[in-house]
Amino acid sequence: MAANGIANPTTALPNANGDSKKIIDYLIVGTGPAGGSMAGEEYARIFSWGNSPRRKGDYELASPSEPLDLPQTLLEPLLTPCASQNGFHCRFSTELVSFDQLPEGAGVHCTLRDLVSDLTYTVRCKHLFGADGGRSRIAKSLELPFTEKPGGGFAINLLIEADMSHIIDDRKGNLHWLLQPDRESPDFAWIGCIRMVKPWHEWLCIIFPKPGAERKARPAEDYVDRVRELIGDDSISFEIKGVSTWQINETSANVYSKGSVFCLGDAVHRHPPNHGLGSNTCVQDAHNLAWKVAYVNRGWAGPALLDSYNAERQPVGQDVVFQANASLRNHIEIWRLLGNFEANPSDGAAALRELKEDSPAGFKRRARFQAALKLIDREEHGLGVEMNQRYTSTAIYTADEPEPRPAFARDPVEHYQPSTYPGARLPHAWLSNAVPSKAISTLDLAGKGRFTLLTGIGGDGWLEAAKQVGAELGVPLEAFSIGYGKQWADRYLEWQKLREVEESGCVLVRPDYFIAWRCSRWEKDGMERLGRAMRSVLSR
Repeated sequence: MAANGIANPTTALPNANGDSKKIIDYLIVGTGPAGGSMAGEEYARIFSWGNSPRRKGDYELASPSEPLDLPQTLLEPLLTPCASQNGFHCRFSTELVSFDQLPEGAGVHCTLRDLVSDLTYTVRCKHLFGADGGRSRIAKSLELPFTEKPGGGFAINLLIEADMSHIIDDRKGNLHWLLQPDRESPDFAWIGCIRMVKPWHEWLCIIFPKPGAERKARPAEDYVDRVRELIGDDSISFEIKGVSTWQINETSANVYSKGSVFCLGDAVHRHPPNHGLGSNTCVQDAHNLAWKVAYVNRGWAGPALLDSYNAERQPVGQDVVFQANASLRNHIEIWRLLGNFEANPSDGAAALRELKEDSPAGFKRRARFQAALKLIDREEHGLGVEMNQRYTSTAIYTADEPEPRPAFARDPVEHYQPSTYPGARLPHAWLSNAVPSKAISTLDLAGKGRFTLLTGIGGDGWLEAAKQVGAELGVPLEAFSIGYGKQWADRYLEWQKLREVEESGCVLVRPDYFIAWRCSRWEKDGMERLGRAMRSVLSR
């Protein structure tokens, strides 16, 4: 059988001994005269997720952690016990029937139904968080305004069990696009994409119907023959364990909250999985909102702090929706160049032959194909769209900045550009003690539900200022000094390049690792400046 596909494997995979080894991520596009399959002919592959030799350093400089490919089906079982053991009541088989906001910000009155017992009961809460997915009832009930562009149709997810380890041995990818322009295919199962879930025996087979195909629920049996064709090796037995459909959306909310009700995740940004930004963006929404709600509820911040959630996260969600759909359209161009939009299989086969021809037409098709692959490489190494968030809100204090925020010097989708300008995320740099010790990241000093101030030689005044301002405001604020002879050594002298302030200056970091404020140097009015910045950020 001939195969075609696009693949991006996971970063760490188990070897025969059960250990973990890093493999090279890539992206495959292939097809062939017998039709595209996992076992067939390969037309292209691309490094991805930081494994390109040209990009590995960018990823290592950006974060102390390696990328991790963790689907939601594996992540949620890890999060649920943690949540339930830390004060959250996880009520499964329960639906929200309705909710009413109480006057003067007194909270939300919610009506719930237990789907097992059919018992209806009420819960009164200070805030309601609508993380209820792309069909969000909460967002609909709030009548949040959305920007919705014409949809890209729908797709079908098939969870399959199939041991394909012998096929994958020399093609270790976790995302294979399978194109068959030279073969007849059913309208409801036109193009396939097989994505690894657990190496190399559990997979998600994503099926794209032909444009205009009817969307309707089909049993697993209807897909058996098509999955067998896409695998391409009749010796492999498989089981379809689940079938679900999903809409290819280009939809984002213009407003994320009203009163005491906040929506987040897919409830407010709906897009295809290109760039792998779905779960990441949802987690970022929650991280941004959680500390603000906690600070307001504890009396550490004014209620207006909660308004910054929409101001900061809505532009990010809107951009993610745009970028994910733009990347999907890049894939569609590849489908076109490989003949999938031709009127019949014979014309599709002709397009494939042309790709190999020593002719002007063949040269032109190959050039267009390679240009399209470069755009896919931009997606697979989109470190910038993952990390270049720049917040502007009342929870960011820029009054002490002599210049406006600088523009990005490089492609902001492809390249992460660290900065300590207020509103950017805290850059990673390795730190350690002067004596032999385990390295930590600047990120390890921040977070933990508190504000963090970083300074250096000549900035001892900030250490005392942080103590006094934190005590005066009743807010957790911890300060650290980085430099020769200080609490932490700048292990590779990277922090001095990244901090963008003088040694005696300071960088103030919010609990969500974003820069709240900075000051270029220590001066006598430093404590006053720090207090003013903290009060502004906290809406006090």
